[in-house]
Amino acid sequence: MTKSILKSSLLGVAALIVLLVLSFAAYLIYVTNSVDTINMPTNHGKVNATLFLTHDNTSPPAGAPKRPLIVALGGAEGGNVWATSRVRKLRNRFNDEGYAVLAVGYFGMPGTPEKLDRIALEGLHTAIMDAAKNPAIDGRCIAVMGGSKGGELALLLASRYPEIKSAAAIVPGNAVFVALTSAMTTSSFSHNGQALPFVPLPWRATPALITGDKRKVFEIMREDHAAVEQASIPVEKINGPVFLLSATQDEMWNSHEMSEQMMTRFKEKRFAWPHEHLAVYGGHDAPRKHMDRVLNFFNTHFKPGLADGCARAVSAG
Repeated sequence: MTKSILKSSLLGVAALIVLLVLSFAAYLIYVTNSVDTINMPTNHGKVNATLFLTHDNTSPPAGAPKRPLIVALGGAEGGNVWATSRVRKLRNRFNDEGYAVLAVGYFGMPGTPEKLDRIALEGLHTAIMDAAKNPAIDGRCIAVMGGSKGGELALLLASRYPEIKSAAAIVPGNAVFVALTSAMTTSSFSHNGQALPFVPLPWRATPALITGDKRKVFEIMREDHAAVEQASIPVEKINGPVFLLSATQDEMWNSHEMSEQMMTRFKEKRFAWPHEHLAVYGGHDAPRKHMDRVLNFFNTHFKPGLADGCARAVSAG
């Protein structure tokens, strides 16, 4: 009698598990099919940009030297984090060193795309070049920096627009990955109306996705070597010095390994500009404590070029 009850209970549990799995699969199929993968999202190409010339955002004194421009990009959190009080002290440090800072939010704000989905590179480029026209800025000297998905974006922008003369990517990816939508079936970025090749999310990554193991999700995605190759960022096309800052215990994705792969690519492609990779111990947020290294890199390899419009490489020595 007891064995019979136990057997029935186990069968009931098994049936419930199967039902839950089938229900979840049906939900995923519904979500996947409900997302418009043909038309670009609402507000495609629109960004939110705020220019900080000085601490109080007033114009520098008359006759002051023109400032190089640093374009600052947030990550998957959305919004325009570099325009907030949260990073005021860090932003002020860049201002103190003679840089103008353009904080750009590219999704998750009024008037911008709702999700990180096929974000238009040309929309950011337009905002950058508009800011570079400011009379207090030397528009020949533009650098970009970003963290996480913003690092991915910074490298993409620098690899496609030669007006950008330096890039710093914090805990970055080395390829374009899937969009951060409920369906996760489109590219994160686009260029001139065309979605960029991306590393897709396979169905077998679903268990890791459900449990919230983001690093595992990306590890499974990166096993698709053909997709990674096709979606890899051509960092060797960047027109200036590049700094990579990764985390050895990154729980989001393996920024350390991907940064090392980019360093290998630089070597294989005989990249002529100064390029460095600093790996710090800790998780995805650990490099925030080392932003002074980003500033030092720009001061050493980017800012000295201001004298000639950032037209020539600055010696790594």
